[in-house]
Amino acid sequence: MTITSFYIFKEKTMSEKYKVIDSSMPTFITCSFTQWADILTRPNYTSILDESLQFCINEKGLRIHYYVYMTNHIHLIATSAKNKLQEIVRDFKRYTNKMLIQAIEDIGESRREWLLAKFKYEANRTKRANQYKVWKDGFHPVILDTAKKLEQRIHYIHANPVDEGFVSRPEYWKNSSYNFYAEELNYDGGLELTNLFE
Repeated sequence: MTITSFYIFKEKTMSEKYKVIDSSMPTFITCSFTQWADILTRPNYTSILDESLQFCINEKGLRIHYYVYMTNHIHLIATSAKNKLQEIVRDFKRYTNKMLIQAIEDIGESRREWLLAKFKYEANRTKRANQYKVWKDGFHPVILDTAKKLEQRIHYIHANPVDEGFVSRPEYWKNSSYNFYAEELNYDGGLELTNLFE
């Protein structure tokens, strides 16, 4: 892999503290739900993320190389061949904010009132959403410009469900890229992945 020059500069807005200048470089991305709400406990909700990210892959040039969905945040290692990563993440969060709220209201969610109250409080507190704010601001990009940084983040992503005690082995966690890279296992995740090393 050729390591090209890159840099990150501070942005003035509160929503995205940093911009990724070279979106062709592998970038570690974290998106977290407000107040660390455990949203991703139902397939209905993870499917919304799958569909939105797949749209970004198909239409916006997003390439996802590694990922994991935890219950209250997600991690990606991604690049983009077309649009800037910060623009893709912005659109992804904006759309899924709307769709997750709609799903919470429509599917008979037992925590409906609790979740909506959290997201409404956050919208009022930050003045950064009309009614409900699902995602925290920012996406904390980290450029993976060395083999060591890349290896560390890959391990972190795949070990996350094990370290949190959700599963005993990384291959047991469905919403992860682990099985995509394990030759003896079948990947059945909801996202089309791009092998970073091919």
